[in-house]
Amino acid sequence: MGRPHASMPRVGMVGGGQLSRMTHQAAVALGVDFAVLARSRDDSAARVCANTRIGVETSLDDVAGFAKECDVVTFDHEHVPDAVLRGLEADGHVLRPGRGALRYAQDKLRLRTSAEELSIPCPRWRVVSDVRHVAEFGEEVGWPVVLKATRGGYDGKGVWVVSDAAEAADVVTEATTRGVSLIVEERVDFLRELSVQVARSPYGQVAVYPVVETVQVDGVCREVIAPAPGLDEERATEAQRMAIDLAHALDVTGMLAVEMFETPAGILVNELAMRPHNSGHWTQDGATTSQFEQHLRAVLDLPLGSPGLVAPYAVMANVLGGSDPDLYTRYFHVMARDPGLRVHTYGKDVRPGRKIGHVNVVGDDPEELRERVRDAAMYLRGERG
Repeated sequence: MGRPHASMPRVGMVGGGQLSRMTHQAAVALGVDFAVLARSRDDSAARVCANTRIGVETSLDDVAGFAKECDVVTFDHEHVPDAVLRGLEADGHVLRPGRGALRYAQDKLRLRTSAEELSIPCPRWRVVSDVRHVAEFGEEVGWPVVLKATRGGYDGKGVWVVSDAAEAADVVTEATTRGVSLIVEERVDFLRELSVQVARSPYGQVAVYPVVETVQVDGVCREVIAPAPGLDEERATEAQRMAIDLAHALDVTGMLAVEMFETPAGILVNELAMRPHNSGHWTQDGATTSQFEQHLRAVLDLPLGSPGLVAPYAVMANVLGGSDPDLYTRYFHVMARDPGLRVHTYGKDVRPGRKIGHVNVVGDDPEELRERVRDAAMYLRGERG
């Protein structure tokens, strides 16, 4: 390793966002040394983590210098270039997940091809070379269809729903100009969106969390209900099995989030992320082991913790920034009004639409819990006075 070995190993996380911030909190509780590579001292994680190095994930020199100080390197996003990952592995740094696994989270074409090979059901799709392919696909499966950038998309970015060939032509032309490759998928007529999180260690141990329902608005997750209310037990087991199969087949180490569609005919896999994920924030207060602690356990090859719920239901609502920057005053009011809520803030400046925190609550009645977190999130946003 590149540093004098301390009493506990050091996990280094590339990326200074809120996922790193919350992983740092879990590391303190677990007794693990933790470091962050952030772009700025103002980044969410850099504001709380003493072991912060400033650098950019696109620079091999920056990331390699950071990796020399760590026993294990992991990531809070999928945007580290493949050339950087390749250079790190060539120098002998331990990456978890490794470059081979991360490519499936970075490249939707690779993911779709692999899922097909594993017989894991996904939406119908096709590679796009020109607008003619989109038009033919639209005529085959029905309009509208969904165009996706194969790399770099998140939170609704890099995704376009197009109603006809003319709309598709505009997207394809712009993507071609920018050098962005695309795939086209059917627009799934789903009942609801689900997510499954599974942790896998290098030893091969897995721990799978309950299937959750996610509520998306404009491509951004607004609410998560754990477990998904009314989900048939057989279908829930099927969804968990798909996530476990993907974790093993793709050689994932750490947390894997698999986003899915529930349809009348069954479950379809939509997207995945190899890191802690927004759909798992409920685990901080609703599970025996949070996703952040579980990720640390997995990348260090420690025995995994229990993923079980601590109450019949847990509900999470994201807090998005509004026009009022005075979050603290509203935070005070929410805590006083409903002491059973857990409010988690990210130390970010408030901007409209920006994720600045989330609210968790546990209990027996999912609809009552949803109403409570929804009301709190709206008040923190400034939508209720």
